[in-house]
Amino acid sequence: MRTILLAATQAAASFLLVGCGNDTPTTTTQAAALALKGSIKQVQMMDACDPETFNAAIAPGTCVRNGGVRFARFLRQLGRHQSVGAWHFAPATVNARVGQTLSAVNHGGEVHTFTEVEEFGGGIIPDLNVLAGTPVPAPECLALTGSDFVPPGGTFTDEVEESGVELYECCIHPWMRAVVTARE
Repeated sequence: MRTILLAATQAAASFLLVGCGNDTPTTTTQAAALALKGSIKQVQMMDACDPETFNAAIAPGTCVRNGGVRFARFLRQLGRHQSVGAWHFAPATVNARVGQTLSAVNHGGEVHTFTEVEEFGGGIIPDLNVLAGTPVPAPECLALTGSDFVPPGGTFTDEVEESGVELYECCIHPWMRAVVTARE
């Protein structure tokens, strides 16, 4: 499992080195200010990785926060529950208007994605997919670019373009999900 996680982490890191961010660069402070004005709907990307054990198990720099859930416990919880509660999007349901900006801010210690998918599925790390009960990756997760990866402290923005329900998931931790219902 370590080999697969290491390979996936290295792939994510190479995407970050090639190009981090997106077409609409927004600092965390700018996003928070706009959210207060109501033009942005904000989602928090959360995790609780323990840097000592995650960095030892996967690769140095995998986790850049203080304290948290040890890697072995993370895997045990994922295997038992098909999710790890500290790894989540908050809120998990969002009501938005067409034309608003959806801003996902990474408050965790690991890299995440906030990827719009047609249907929820697995992500880019096969072992995590199996433990999460989502062995088949969402096709959108297999087409990621460097700008899809959001480092700790980073922000990803996307405009709400049409009314209806839109699904978002982290393509690294596929149990991290959000449902956005948009109206005119």
